[in-house]
Amino acid sequence: MMPYKSKKKNKRLLSLSIIFLLVFISPIKAQHNSKNTKSALEIKNKRINKEIEEINSMLRETKANKKSSIGVLVNINMKLEKRQDLINTINAQIGIINKEIKQNEQESDQLRNSLEKLKKEYARMIAFAQRNQDSYSVLMFLFAADNFNQAYSRLKYIQQYSEFRKKQANEIINTQTLLIAKLTELKEHRHEKNVLLGNEEVEKKSLKNEKVEQEEILTVLQKKEKELKAELLKKKEDAIQLQIAIHKLIEAEIRRKSEEAAKAEGAKALAAKKAREKEKKNNTAKNIPDKTETKAVEVSKPERIEKRSVPELSEEAVALSADFSNNRGKLPWPVSKGVICETYGEHEHPAIKGFMMFNNGLEICAIKGTQARAVFEGEVTSIAVSPTGGKLVIIRHGEYLSVYCNLGDILVKTGQKVGVKQVIGNVLYNEDEDKTSMNLQIWKGQKAMDPGGWLFNAR
Repeated sequence: MMPYKSKKKNKRLLSLSIIFLLVFISPIKAQHNSKNTKSALEIKNKRINKEIEEINSMLRETKANKKSSIGVLVNINMKLEKRQDLINTINAQIGIINKEIKQNEQESDQLRNSLEKLKKEYARMIAFAQRNQDSYSVLMFLFAADNFNQAYSRLKYIQQYSEFRKKQANEIINTQTLLIAKLTELKEHRHEKNVLLGNEEVEKKSLKNEKVEQEEILTVLQKKEKELKAELLKKKEDAIQLQIAIHKLIEAEIRRKSEEAAKAEGAKALAAKKAREKEKKNNTAKNIPDKTETKAVEVSKPERIEKRSVPELSEEAVALSADFSNNRGKLPWPVSKGVICETYGEHEHPAIKGFMMFNNGLEICAIKGTQARAVFEGEVTSIAVSPTGGKLVIIRHGEYLSVYCNLGDILVKTGQKVGVKQVIGNVLYNEDEDKTSMNLQIWKGQKAMDPGGWLFNAR
């Protein structure tokens, strides 16, 4: 006969089962965050590998000339940097997988322990049920009740006990399924880790070989240090002249806009004056007193407007400027394929220690034949010959201007409206340095800005 006190024990088992399920629901949020981080690292991994492939394409071109050049050194330096970044990314991925493996192992152990407990409890329940399975024992258990209510409660208990036993059986099946899934996941994570460890080893070997190559080129270039320094000083002076030229072109553009604004305001004032004179003439003819004589009218002088450093923007220019500023970090690159070989600001020269160079924009290296394109819609305001060689194009985007230096053939004209990613010219190949590169600058009025903060995935 079934003892009534076992009801408390069965309730305890049910509570344990609920707690057990809650234990495995809690890590779901952490796993979701981990997947997001892994996904971001995988995307970064692919992007770096793509950049390394692009650098390899550039290196194949420079090495074809069979000489140690600044271009080869710049490309190798870029590749070393990207390779190290890739190794760091792989290490971060391995770190996440190690955490997932540890978590999987802990969850698998908990599942095994819970499964053992469930099986033992279920075995006891089956043994108990077998001992009390005949209908006579059940009837005796019911008739032994003191009253009808107690008999009804015992009947309900027998039904609930039977249902709980079925739930326990389902719980064992579900736990076994979950355990198998966790073990499979654990196996996949270990395999993924082994693949990443293999990739890391390959990248480290490549990095070591590239460092040897870098040292060899540096040794050759440093033997020509005096010659290189003379060339670099000339290049530095040319870079200064380039910035002066850009500044003058931007000043001229601002002055032109100011003159346009002055003419527009002057024409508006003249039209207002003519309207007043006409009104005065009509009033005189009709013997109506002239009210305009009691109030002095100030007319803006064009020469006063010309002195303004920044002109008032038209509604169209203001809208374009707002659109441009809203695209910080989203602008497309000025080339379809390329790698940043020099960032904004002051840098030490890659071959000559202590020799500092300043870059007012981003130096973007690419393969021969690469075309330059507009990073945003706007109007071509200037096309000029650059002091550093090649040509430059300036495109206005409201109060912002984008400057494209070191171009060969120009495919646009001054005053032309251009769209996003529209080709404006070809990137020039520098034979002395054995590299194909362009310089992108972004200005707001007469202030140069770091283009790295504007281009998509430039940092």
